[in-house]
This record gives sequence, structure tokens and C-alpha cells, in this order.
Amino acid sequence: MFPFDIPSGSFFSILGPSGCGKTTLMRMIAGFESPTTGDIRIKGKSVVTVPPNKRAVKMVFQHLALFPMMNVGENIAYGLRCRGDAKADIPKKVARVLDRVGLPGVETKQIAQLSGGQKQRIAIARCMVLEPDVLLLDEPLGALDLKLREHMKIELKQLQHQFETTFLYITHDQSEALVMSDAVAVMNGGRFEQIGSPRQLYDAPVSGFVAGFVGDCNCLSGRLAEIRSDEARVDLDGGGTVVGHVSDASRPGDAVEVFLRPEALTIATGETNAMLGGIVDSLLFNGANSRILVRVANGQLIEVADPSAASTVRQGDAVTLAWQPDRARIFALRTA
Repeated sequence: MFPFDIPSGSFFSILGPSGCGKTTLMRMIAGFESPTTGDIRIKGKSVVTVPPNKRAVKMVFQHLALFPMMNVGENIAYGLRCRGDAKADIPKKVARVLDRVGLPGVETKQIAQLSGGQKQRIAIARCMVLEPDVLLLDEPLGALDLKLREHMKIELKQLQHQFETTFLYITHDQSEALVMSDAVAVMNGGRFEQIGSPRQLYDAPVSGFVAGFVGDCNCLSGRLAEIRSDEARVDLDGGGTVVGHVSDASRPGDAVEVFLRPEALTIATGETNAMLGGIVDSLLFNGANSRILVRVANGQLIEVADPSAASTVRQGDAVTLAWQPDRARIFALRTA
């Protein structure tokens, strides 16, 4: 793990598959686990030896951990009472934070009366009323249904702007990380593969893992046949050839993978030097996210996002896929 900084007041996500070490890292920042080496600094001060209850860090869990026997106001006031705040000040602080999360006047409501999205905001309010330097969010949208999860992505980003507090968000859902974050760290096997803006991770991945994990991507395996200037040719396993851009130190003869985004592919109407033939296997309608599935020579299905062709091609049509060579990124074959 290399050193990294999270800018104060930013929305920073750690993205990675289950078991890669995301939650362990978050628990270290919160103080529930201790690192064997290295340091954790908040506002320039080491907190490795500081107990969890003394750190200016609060945490929102996936299942929120709201107290069902307390009403909304009592849930939010709990931390203030534990901290020893003056009783006369607590109602004002509770009212102020409820107003900031867009739920004014709900102090007397019971937790069971709230919707899923309202519970999320109350869990955040309970943390933010204590004015932490860092708010840790451990997959807080995982228990919500799809429509509410999409809505809460936007709400969380707006709340972070409201409080101007550093949000450190843990997720395995790359859509959540890309939509909400100022910067994202992609984690794999206990180490960071890449840290950058969502656009950098999507458009300029530094490894095959990042290319395949962040965003939708077609992955074709083969052997690097030749490199000419900025372009390279890959002979695919099972037949076919693609032209792309080598993005690591791979050399001719190496086993490689080619990554092509669905939106980088079009159904060709003319000749280009980057083409691949196939048969339309099926059409997947999903509004603006509709896809064409094309089966190429080696039997692999390729996803194509070409809105102009979606209404004109039919299942069974012979088509040619085209792309700009620099949109096909070539990396060394990943090993298990």
C-alpha cells in the first residue's frame, strides 16, 4: 500500500471487490483495528494510538444501526448526551442538523415511520451533529432497492456539499463511486491499483484489473502479434484480430487482454483499420442504455452501445464492429 492523501472536504471513495480489504482499512481509520505498519493522520496528526471514541471520525454502517426504541430526536441527541453537551443546547443542535439534511420538524417521529431514504439521512445527521472531521460510510446504500439507491447517490453528494466534511465512502459498486466521488481509489488484493478522478479511472486505466472493474467493458484475450508506432495488433484466441493501444509493457508474443467499452464500438458503415465481424445475437432494450449483443468469430459475445444502429439491426444480421484504435486498451493477461 502506497501513501495517499484525501483532500479535506472532498468525497473520496474506495472501490474494490468483496474481500479486497476495504472495510479493514476503514476500521483502521475509525480505530477499531490497528495497522501493523504505517500511519494514519487526520489534519496532519497521527491517530494510530488514539482510541475510537477520541477520534474526530464517525461511521455510517450499511444497516444504519439506528435505535428503534428512540424517536428521531433522541437518536440524533444520543451522541451529544454521551459527549456531555449542555442539555439546553441539544434541542437546538438536533433541529439545526435536521434542517441541513432536509428533514425539519421530525424529531418526534419513530424510526419505524421513516422511509429508507429518510433513515439514511437520519443516520448521517446523527453523525454530523457531532461535527466530525471525517465521515466514514461503509456501503450505506447496499440494503436499499435499486430506485432508492439511485436517488440516494445524488442526495449523498448534495449532503456532502452541505456539510463540507470529508466523506470516505466504501463500496464494491463502481456506479456509486463514479457518480458521487471527487476521487476514487481502486483496491485489489489489499493494495491500491490506481487513485484518480472517476474520468481518469474510466478513460485511462493503468491496469487490466482497473479497466475491467471500472465501468462496463468487453474483454477479449489473445496474443500480441505486432506493435507499430502507437498501434498494436492482437490475434484473438479462437480467431479474429483486433487493433488497439498497448497500455503497459507488453511485447509481441505476450498473452494479453483487450478492453473495449460498449460505447467505443459502432456498427460500421465504412472501412476502418480497426474492425471485427460478427452476427447480431440479441437486442437488449433499456432506453438510453440499450445494447446490441454481437457474437464474433471466436464465439464471444460483445456488447455494443450504438444508439444510431439499435433500431436498424435485427437478430441474425451480419455486422462489422468498428472503433478508434486508441479506445481499445491492451494489457498483459491477468493471472488468478
